[in-house]
Amino acid sequence: MLLTAEVQAEYGRRYGGSGDVSPIDAEHFLAPHGVFLLGHVGDEPVAMGGWRRGGPAGDGDGELKRMYVRPAWTRRGVARLLLAELERSAVEAGLTRLVLETGTAQPEAIALYRSSGYRDVPAFGFYADYDDSVHLAKELR
Repeated sequence: MLLTAEVQAEYGRRYGGSGDVSPIDAEHFLAPHGVFLLGHVGDEPVAMGGWRRGGPAGDGDGELKRMYVRPAWTRRGVARLLLAELERSAVEAGLTRLVLETGTAQPEAIALYRSSGYRDVPAFGFYADYDDSVHLAKELR
């Protein structure tokens, strides 16, 4: 998929290496275990992101993964719309919290999440021991 390759290249550019190496399986995002969305403007794919069930607090958590907006579409509210739809679908699926891991080399992502109500939580998951990892969560209503 085009956007997956783009986000992996971006992670590689920002962090070195070949991108995000955390274990991920497309089946994790199939209902009822998760959701994965692809945003389009006309026929053009412009954004993607998903959540998969589970996290530090168990099955009430969902973990956000692979939020990405193509560079030509940043700073237009696309990420905020995508995040809102992911949160809405998580509530609909019965989740009570979304968690995520991002990195210090992604200040725009950190700003989006914090301005959307995500707060720092203790480190968890694959990147728990990485010094440049930021761990955030939001209680869903």
